[in-house]
Amino acid sequence: QVQLVESGGGLVQAGGSLRLSCAASGRTFSDYNMGWFRQAPGKDREFVAAITWGGDRAYYADSVKGRFTISRDNSKNTGSLQMNSLKPEDTAVYYCAVQEYFRNNPYDPRTYDYWGQGTQVTVSS
Repeated sequence: QVQLVESGGGLVQAGGSLRLSCAASGRTFSDYNMGWFRQAPGKDREFVAAITWGGDRAYYADSVKGRFTISRDNSKNTGSLQMNSLKPEDTAVYYCAVQEYFRNNPYDPRTYDYWGQGTQVTVSS
């Protein structure tokens, strides 16, 4: 199993920045691709960003492209999501998740094997 713990959420004004972190423990972190998803009240969980197990390729939702950057450090078993130019519509609970390295669909939450508990991000206007 892999245990994931997110941190770094909070309240920020529109235009501000936050950096979310995801700390992994258990099985080898580099055996997994990593993704970030978010869920706003009354909405489905949606894809935000993902990065391959080796960090060589990243994927982004159109809504965050150019504003968010995903990264990982396999030597520290951590992943991050740098969020800049935040908008009120970015308000949601953010989750990190991992999927086994051979899966080739980073966008579908159903393909992820382990999830963190989530961290709240609130962007005020």
